[in-house]
Amino acid sequence: MAELLRFELEDGGSVVAQVDHAGPGVVAAASAGDVVRRAAGSFDAALDGVRNAAAATLRQMSTLAQQPDEVTLEFGIQLDAEVGAVLARTGVQGHIQVQLTWRRAGSPTV
Repeated sequence: MAELLRFELEDGGSVVAQVDHAGPGVVAAASAGDVVRRAAGSFDAALDGVRNAAAATLRQMSTLAQQPDEVTLEFGIQLDAEVGAVLARTGVQGHIQVQLTWRRAGSPTV
């Protein structure tokens, strides 16, 4: 059953996310009757791995012999109380969609 999980932001405030199962990395936000639980780590820390994955993907795309004019990355992210943010799966695989765009020299940009 899905639960609501509160991730604290490093600069104050918080983000609430719906998770499939909060798991052992969760601490009670107040009383046992609360609907929203609090994650042990911050939202910023949870996204560190996603940022690193994006940087690594962009580094790999920059080694192409023919550099694209545009690179678009799409990540499906699932939040977990224990491990933070993980790449969400589609089927049985992790989800990273990479779109590369090359424009012909002299063509107008839209």
